This record gives sequence, structure tokens and C-alpha cells, in this order.
Amino acid sequence: MVKCSTATLGKHDKKLKNEKASLSDETVDERGLVKEKIKWKDITKEHASYCVASKDIKQFSGNVLGYVTPWNNHGYDTAKIFGGKFEFISPVWLQIHRKPGGQFTMGGAHDIDKGWMKDVKKDRHTKILPRILFEKWTSNDYRALFTDEDVVEDCISFILNFLKKNKFDGMVLEIWSSLGGTNRNELIHFINHVADFFHDAKKTFILVLPPPIYAGNNPGLISKANFDDFSDKIDGFSLMTYDYSSVINPGPNAPIDWVRKCVEILVPDDSGLRKKVLLGLNFYGYRYSNMGEVEAIVGSTYMETLKLKKPKLVWHEDHKEHSMIVKKDIGNDNVWFPSLKSIQERLDLARELNTGISIWEIGQGLDYFFDLL
Repeated sequence: MVKCSTATLGKHDKKLKNEKASLSDETVDERGLVKEKIKWKDITKEHASYCVASKDIKQFSGNVLGYVTPWNNHGYDTAKIFGGKFEFISPVWLQIHRKPGGQFTMGGAHDIDKGWMKDVKKDRHTKILPRILFEKWTSNDYRALFTDEDVVEDCISFILNFLKKNKFDGMVLEIWSSLGGTNRNELIHFINHVADFFHDAKKTFILVLPPPIYAGNNPGLISKANFDDFSDKIDGFSLMTYDYSSVINPGPNAPIDWVRKCVEILVPDDSGLRKKVLLGLNFYGYRYSNMGEVEAIVGSTYMETLKLKKPKLVWHEDHKEHSMIVKKDIGNDNVWFPSLKSIQERLDLARELNTGISIWEIGQGLDYFFDLL
């Protein structure tokens, strides 16, 4: 399955290989690397070199959330190196389950790394907010959650007690997309209860949201009316403004005009709510073949392809993204992967719209990307 929620790449995907980082006294901007016309050699030569002087200093004024996955170890390293650039780090560790008897359990607790958490937070104000996914819930489980206030309170209390026990600062909740746009009123009721409980406990609550519109102006799984029903109560929204294209219509991962539209649909005017929106920024890309195949790719795969195929990179002004054609024995691949220029364009858009950003996920990109944050 190519299109999935925030978990764009799963445990079966290739881990990003650690390359020896080379430190620089200058940022990528000072080195003249943020540009439309780039060559594959520019990337292979410079991608592991970041500015040591600014590695812990934010360039972007809005809130920044970075996801880290246990199947991509490089994310753990980047969170420690560049942690000062993030208000929130969200390790993708946890899944809440409901047993047939109604008891709640938390999967993924074995992935919790308290030593790493301590390193990330050391001398910083960075909050650790694990992403919690509702996993393997049946229709009966959701029916119980949506019809019984005791089940609602038990569920939220279980989550809160788990977070407190493990010294987390709050959570990033992913539940909206799991129901495919159904039961919206019941979800809103539940989400508002979560917000009340979390605020009483002085814990941060960020909600993952799908885009309100898809390719071809097709309506998304959430509307402005839905957003308005809980936007005042929640601390932030991780908006999934990526995965725009598909195997049917291959192309850019997040066309800039579509990203803008997603924000403006939910918050037409900047009345203070936009600062809660964390505009989604992908640090991964996609490879589309002319045989109808599609594959999500991370930095290591991208670097291998550049070195092996030496392709020409093309800047698409209308989308504000780079792509490349990779020649093969039979047919060609069309590869879209973020570049310094494409990331800078989206950071500039976030500044203009007065939003923050959320990155899926920080281990999948290239180290010199962090100079821009």
C-alpha cells in the first residue's frame, strides 16, 4: 500500500545508512547550495556536511515537529544532533489496543529509549511527544468508544497514566484517518474530551490531520467545519501535506499551490489559529516506473541512485520541486525527492502563512537539510 497515514515508510523499508558526517563552518545557503540548477555531484559531495556552528540554532521561527521511527535509526542521531531546532520530537513507538474484554493495552513500549530521550532534551526545551496510533480496533471497539462515556474516560485516563509513567510531555494522536472519514461527529466528541483531559494534566496534545483536499480538487477526509469544532482546544495539528501524487498520476510529492490551499481551506484567515498548524514536510521521495510500479525512497536509496546513474536533475517551477529521470535497461524511472531548494520554498510558504512545520521523518532525509531549519 503506497498511500498510508503519517507512516509513509514501514519497518520493511531499507534503513538509512549512516554516512560519516563532515562538518562545515558555513551553512548550505552560505555555500551557495540552495538553488534551482543543481547537479548530482553537488548532492553526493555535500549532503552529509552540515554547519556545526548552527546545528542547534533555529533559523525558522515557527514551531517544528520532527518524527522519528524505530526502523530508521538515523533519525535518533539527527534528533540528538539538531534537537535545538525542534519544539517537538515525536518518536513513532506506540499503538493503543483494546482487548475483547474492553481492557486497554499499549503496544510498542519495548521501543521506548529513555537514555535517548534524556540526550535529546538535555539543555533544551524540546518536548518528547510519542505518536500514538489506534491499531487493530474493530468496529465494535469504536462503537464502544463512541457510545459510552465511561469507555472514553477510561481510554484517555489509560493513555495519560502511561505518558506520565514514562515521563512524556504529551502525545501526537493519529486516529482521524483510521476511520476513512466516517463517524466524524463521534471523533470530534472524543478528541475534545482528550483535549480537556490533557490540558488538566498540563500535557501537550497534537492531532494528526489528513489534507482537506486531494489531487483533482477531490474533497479530503476532513472539512473546515470539522476543524472548527475542535481547533480552539488542541495545541497543534500535524497536517499531512504530502503524498499528493500516486501510481495512477505520478508526479510531485507536495505541489506548492496544493500545500497552500490545504492550509487556507482549514484556516482562511490568520486569526491566530495558523500558528497551531504544522505544515507537513516530507524528507522522503518516490520512484515511479513506466511499468506502473511505485516505491517510497529514503536518502540512502537516493544517494545510491545518484552515484550509480548520474542523472540530470530538473527544477519544476510550478510545483517547486526537483525530479530526475533514471534510465534503465527496460523503461525509465521518474524520481521525485526533496532538495534544499524545495524545502526552502516550503519553509518560506510556512513563514508567509504563519504556520509551523512537521517533518516525516527526520531520519529519511539528508543531513544538510537541517541547516535550513
